[in-house]
Amino acid sequence: MLDTATYTPRLKAEYKNKIRAALKEEFSYKNEMQIPKLEKIVLNIGAGTEAVKDSKKAKTAADDLTAIAGQQAVVTKAKKSIATFRVREGMPLGAKVTLRGDRMYEFLDRLITIALPRVRDFRGVSGKSFDGRGNYALGLKEHIVFPEIDFDKVDETWGMDIVICTSAPTDAEAKALLKHFNMPFNS
Repeated sequence: MLDTATYTPRLKAEYKNKIRAALKEEFSYKNEMQIPKLEKIVLNIGAGTEAVKDSKKAKTAADDLTAIAGQQAVVTKAKKSIATFRVREGMPLGAKVTLRGDRMYEFLDRLITIALPRVRDFRGVSGKSFDGRGNYALGLKEHIVFPEIDFDKVDETWGMDIVICTSAPTDAEAKALLKHFNMPFNS
């Protein structure tokens, strides 16, 4: 068992020891507080039409997301009723979880080193998915690329949204931060 009092995630230690200094030199920051850092990672699974037909699907998506994140996922519910999609207000439609601190660094490490290379026909992630404020979003077509999910027990494969929020004021600074974490950009 890991001693959590002395254990530091690999990427967190790398950020403190190497990445901060590299970014400070690259962008010539005058103040330590200007150096961009990761703030949170938000994971989301939208069960969509399957959840409308069977309300247990949203619970299954939440259980899978809990296994991936290592933290309890919250079931998301419909805000409005939409008759054409047979959605009623309050109906469970998916799951989300927000990671901060050590869990955030652990998840990013697993995403970059294990999950993304397991994606079929993977050629890197888009370098254009920034929002203009230093946040990066990517989507996965299948959540089964994570090793925590037992492929044999999965009855439904879910798509998954991953949003990485940084303190960087510009997209260029956020991209440099993620490149130092070895995010496999294709452009």
